[in-house]
Amino acid sequence: MHEQFNFAIEVLGTFSFAMSGSFAAMQKRLDPFGVLIIAFVTAVGGGTVRDLLLDIPVFWMHDLLTCAVIIITSIFSMIFKSLEKNIKVTLFIFDSFGLGLFTIIGIQKGLHADIHPLICIGLGTITGCFGGIIRDILLNRIPLIFRKEIYATACIVGGAIFLLLVNYTTLSYTFVQIFTILLIVAIRTFAVKYQWQIPKFYGHDHSSEM
Repeated sequence: MHEQFNFAIEVLGTFSFAMSGSFAAMQKRLDPFGVLIIAFVTAVGGGTVRDLLLDIPVFWMHDLLTCAVIIITSIFSMIFKSLEKNIKVTLFIFDSFGLGLFTIIGIQKGLHADIHPLICIGLGTITGCFGGIIRDILLNRIPLIFRKEIYATACIVGGAIFLLLVNYTTLSYTFVQIFTILLIVAIRTFAVKYQWQIPKFYGHDHSSEM
């Protein structure tokens, strides 16, 4: 049961980030091949960096199902776009769920590799964020993680609570997974709705004097 649920999380995470990448690419008016490429790097980018850091086989290179999910999702998103009027909201929803799902996957991979729990939170954040970073760089945008929105912070808070609940409560593991995923989504949603921000650095722009 536990393995089946982890499998469901991975598939849903891949679907969510592939949708996020597809809609972001369509916002930039890319052609279908461009949409597929952006969907692919968004869905596998974070997990690829994680697996390279853990020195284990990169997950999608031995799993045709992941590639199939991304391709099918990309085609679906291109069809769905003709029916979807508010693409920005749709992009936000899928990106938030992908963030929550992949953060938990990354933490679990770290724990399975006997990595220190604090480092596992970092791995979860990398898994959740790096696909979006690569997506935004390819689309010539400043990545969300570097902007005013609460993004990586949601992963860190959710990851810390996940580990606390797993280690210091008797709650079922599946419940903790679901709760933490929804918590990360909720933090992202409320942060955007109520404009929660981390303080930014301001400095004099010397380039204007050149």
